[in-house]
Amino acid sequence: MNFVDTEVCRTEDILGFPVTAEPVEICLQQIAGWLASRERPRSFACANPHALVVAMQDLRFRQALLSVDFLVPDGTGILVASRILGGVIRKRITGWDVFAGVSELLNRKSGKAFFLGSTERTLAAIRTKMARDYPNIQIVGALSPPFRPEFSESENAAMVEAVNNAGPDVLWVGMTAPKQEKWIHRNLGLLDAGFVGAIGAVFDFYTGNIKRSQPVFQRAGLEWLSRFVQEPRRLWRRNLISGPVFLASVLRAAIHKRTHLECSPRYH
Repeated sequence: MNFVDTEVCRTEDILGFPVTAEPVEICLQQIAGWLASRERPRSFACANPHALVVAMQDLRFRQALLSVDFLVPDGTGILVASRILGGVIRKRITGWDVFAGVSELLNRKSGKAFFLGSTERTLAAIRTKMARDYPNIQIVGALSPPFRPEFSESENAAMVEAVNNAGPDVLWVGMTAPKQEKWIHRNLGLLDAGFVGAIGAVFDFYTGNIKRSQPVFQRAGLEWLSRFVQEPRRLWRRNLISGPVFLASVLRAAIHKRTHLECSPRYH
């Protein structure tokens, strides 16, 4: 596999966030290079309209998203924003895409993975299914942290210690956003792991706790509708409030960009 230099990986500015404009294959090649070198922990997170709207109000979340090595375009709204802003992003890269691609890579290399988040029951189901789907991956740890908005110093230290004692190639964090991204941002420099991914609902998708929509709906950009039907109480704000706020922000950014270009001296 040819590795990719991160210095030449393209990004697009979506409301002040550098969203990757590379296809998933390029992202996976880069991750393979990071895992081979293990020079420092690398990370990725998913950009969707709700996340970016929340991050515009939550400084810690904003810093967390800006600090990752890949911020992938997860969400049809990001593709719409790219078009409106004159960008080139045309395909989503979901947390599922990265999880599946990296797991294939680890399976070929007999790599090590650690799962942090969710419930003991879900983690046990992940272990069982991973053993069947990716028999060469060593699951070196799985930890269900306390269910609370903030962890104490001792709880956080215990989580970091558990990961470091296992020394995984990949750490998957599934605590839901923005908690998972903030945790990674806070602890990345302390972790003995090659790659750390915030993949949220993928834990539940993988075990079947939440059903992904049919591929035809995924291709049509309607996967959000399937999740909304399954979890309306949790996702109503994301779909009915953040979506319109995001679109309005993108339209304002596009108008500002166009006005700035028209006022540029080279246009006179």
